[in-house]
Amino acid sequence: MIHSILVICTGNICRSPLGERLLLQQLPRLQVSSAGISALVGHRADPQAQSVAMMHGISLVGHIGRQLTAQMMRQSDLILAMEAEQINRISLIAPEVRGKALLFGQWLKNQEIPDPYGKSMDAFEYVFRQLGEASQEWAKRLKVKE
Repeated sequence: MIHSILVICTGNICRSPLGERLLLQQLPRLQVSSAGISALVGHRADPQAQSVAMMHGISLVGHIGRQLTAQMMRQSDLILAMEAEQINRISLIAPEVRGKALLFGQWLKNQEIPDPYGKSMDAFEYVFRQLGEASQEWAKRLKVKE
């Protein structure tokens, strides 16, 4: 049974905060958090990430970038990464969690979700749509007891 999900990306200011909030919207009974492999610790979500989220009725208010730790990963039931290379990095930090680390885009034909940081609003919109589709697919597959 899945009770907690950890969403990871690189800086923890674009993809993982969006993924976290989208999963929370789909799976409100689960504990969902996010962190970054090379996090911009203490930073708020990227302004463009905040804008694209707001345009779709999702708030990133209160998000603060956090550094990924082995303890965070051990305490999570499922770890969702944006790119295969991030799963490799996770395995170096905490090899024992490798089995519960999957791509966020697992159900979108193992699609990697590109980093929109420093790119156009169109790039953020594209990433938001991918994360939204992937979140819906995870919600269909994760059984949450009422």
